[in-house]
Amino acid sequence: MTITAKEVNELRIQTGAGMMDCKKALTESNGDMQAAIDYLRKKGAKVAELRAGRESNEGVVVAITTEDGKEGVAVQISCETDFVAKNEDFVNFAKEIANHALAHKFATKEELVASTMNGSTITEQLQGKVAAIGEMIQIGAYTRMTGDCIVPYIHAGYKMGVLVGLNKDKNDAVYAIGRDVAMQIAAMNPVAIDADSVAPEAIEREKNIIMDTMKADPKMEGKPEEMLAKIAEGKIGAFFKENTLLNQAFVKDGSKSVAQVLKEVAADLTVTSFKRVTLGTNA
Repeated sequence: MTITAKEVNELRIQTGAGMMDCKKALTESNGDMQAAIDYLRKKGAKVAELRAGRESNEGVVVAITTEDGKEGVAVQISCETDFVAKNEDFVNFAKEIANHALAHKFATKEELVASTMNGSTITEQLQGKVAAIGEMIQIGAYTRMTGDCIVPYIHAGYKMGVLVGLNKDKNDAVYAIGRDVAMQIAAMNPVAIDADSVAPEAIEREKNIIMDTMKADPKMEGKPEEMLAKIAEGKIGAFFKENTLLNQAFVKDGSKSVAQVLKEVAADLTVTSFKRVTLGTNA
């Protein structure tokens, strides 16, 4: 199949690998982006984790909650240039949409864009911005969260928004640690709350990558399959520690896990949900 320059560049942006490596990975993977990322990992090419600001889209992300912390929303409004994204009117427009969404409890992005605000639909207002600014303006992502205590965090000049849910009612201590955990999520991009929350297919995919990588290592040649499987299990344990929120080292004190820090506030305090919305998100 034909691999386009756009696809190659997208893979390069996501992984940090060279252009030729990206083209070969896509060719070998029949254009499947995730399979191409896995191919690069197996071949030992430089593959960087996705981080905020790496996507080509510009815009802002606004994360807010109700005063009692029982409900929260995160909205991403995208545009084409950083110049527009930094404009105060554009930021205020995004905030207005977020407040509108929070007040009306919309469950989906579709409900939000079809709703009426200040006498016209959100869709009509977005179209008006397109006409006035000359760039494509749209709602890239929207999420709503409810719980005992939802804590918001906006990172890097509206480039990322985080909502994190905790299982205790809002008070100063719970809110403060919630902010710290939200910043942890922004910085470390966990894939799930804990090992039990990781999707089975994600675990299986990681195991396959580990096994294939070991089998390609000359030092592992001739090792029994059982030994390789045992080593793989150990590596999966390390994967959980690095990539699941409660097991990660706390960014403010690496000697403790996030779970341990939460228990210092209340013995049964834990995270019930979280959402990390970045530029380029489309959901």
